[in-house]
Amino acid sequence: MKPGYTLLIVLFAIFILSFGLLLAVPVWQTQIQREAEAELIFRGKQYVEAIRVFQTKFPGRFPKNFDELLEEKCLRRPFKDPMTEHGEWNIILLFSQGPQRPTRPAGRRGRRAQTQAQTSAPTAPQKVLIAPQSVIDAIDNAQVIGVVSTSTELSKMIYNDQDSYDKWLFYYGQDPEKLPEIVYYGQEKEEK
Repeated sequence: MKPGYTLLIVLFAIFILSFGLLLAVPVWQTQIQREAEAELIFRGKQYVEAIRVFQTKFPGRFPKNFDELLEEKCLRRPFKDPMTEHGEWNIILLFSQGPQRPTRPAGRRGRRAQTQAQTSAPTAPQKVLIAPQSVIDAIDNAQVIGVVSTSTELSKMIYNDQDSYDKWLFYYGQDPEKLPEIVYYGQEKEEK
């Protein structure tokens, strides 16, 4: 075989390999993103479960931060947000509108109804506050109920009818059919 033909065959083989890789790269990127999305769902649900365990240990109370979940052994280790390089979550907090007056149950029936309400499934919050993890200590009476990614990128999959990671909410008492009103940190002062 002449040297010119060998060079031509090698160039043709390199072209075929390059073309195959060109087609494979987007498929690999999509697969990697889908795996990261599955990991996001898993990690978000780990925080929801940790808050549920915390509620079981301390009925009617929510953790003030992630450290409290770790100290009370509700969460085995802190999980990072897999959709960002820094791994910081935005935290979902119960939105409080000032002090609330406790209601007194009326007699025996009221106490029984109140006990049943406490042991039944949690009710979905009507309004939540989303704050960066870095400002949690500056918030008075913080009541952590969940996490949400800080990434604003569009997702490959749809989760609870949402297509961007910063809309994929993971919180205790979540009702996928009814999203709460969302207030972002800094915005709550404007509403008052």
